[in-house]
Amino acid sequence: MASSMAEYMDEVGPGLVILVGLILIAIPEPATSTLGAGLVLFGLAYLFYEWQRP
Repeated sequence: MASSMAEYMDEVGPGLVILVGLILIAIPEPATSTLGAGLVLFGLAYLFYEWQRP
């Protein structure tokens, strides 16, 4: 069980960034929506960077 959890630890950081970005998009304020969209894009890029990386 411990080794299977260790395999997914690289996805925790980008996942949290994407989650925070989605929460900021839900707040109806132009500045937070823009920041949220930027965080989602950054999180996706970070997730693809970490994907299949040893």
